[in-house]
Amino acid sequence: MESFGRRLRAATDARGPLCVGIDPHPALLAQWGLEDDVAGLERFAFTVVEALADRVAVLKPQSAFFERFGSRGIVVLESTIRQSRQAGVQVLLDVKRGDIGSTMAAYASAYLDPDSALSVDAITVSPYLGVGSLAPAFDLATAHGAGVFVLALTSNPEGPEVQHAVTAAGKTVAQTVIDEISQLNAGADGLGSFGLVVGATIGETGHDLSKVNGPLLAPGLGAQGGDPAGLRAIFGESLRNVLPSYSREVLSAGPDVAALQAAADRAQAACRAVIG
Repeated sequence: MESFGRRLRAATDARGPLCVGIDPHPALLAQWGLEDDVAGLERFAFTVVEALADRVAVLKPQSAFFERFGSRGIVVLESTIRQSRQAGVQVLLDVKRGDIGSTMAAYASAYLDPDSALSVDAITVSPYLGVGSLAPAFDLATAHGAGVFVLALTSNPEGPEVQHAVTAAGKTVAQTVIDEISQLNAGADGLGSFGLVVGATIGETGHDLSKVNGPLLAPGLGAQGGDPAGLRAIFGESLRNVLPSYSREVLSAGPDVAALQAAADRAQAACRAVIG
């Protein structure tokens, strides 16, 4: 199978560098005039897929907002993934899993094995049990042409306490994560399949992203305060590999399909102006 990195590059070249989250949290359901129940969840998710799956590079369902409805919510998530992938959009499932040994292998199998009902193009993971603990996800992603995005520099206020801590080797924890993911992408034919999550509102941090050669997911644009123009200061010469991610800024335009499309087009234009 073609690698995720190559599929992602082809998608962003054809459709533009935009990722849109599918985040059906209660406030957005209410804003859309939907009940906070499985029927509302389904209507929300399926409307986003209908509006955007054929015009953006990546859709990013947030698993937690489906999981909170139990097994019925997972059924909706499975259907959302299936419809999205059938429409040709890359699906990045925001699950932020991070564990060790057989447990991490089980998480990887759930999301990266093509035989799973939850199989997606890529997932987010947390490295704070050690980047090496994520090896089962890296291995399965390589075997099946999938991708993995590893948390590196997040925009939550608690993040720097861990991410900017300096290790015995003299690097920050975040730079250690960045360097290990860079090694995974070494020698990749085109864009590597192992990416990082770097918040769009963090500003200049002094970390070196130049050798990653993988996708750089930048959440937090739009309603969360990030502006595409600010991506230059964060990513520098790696700007070409940035995957800017919007959620509420686009989703709040629903439930009208045309309004969702117009909001995504505006975000797309703003990102193209910076990234190209």
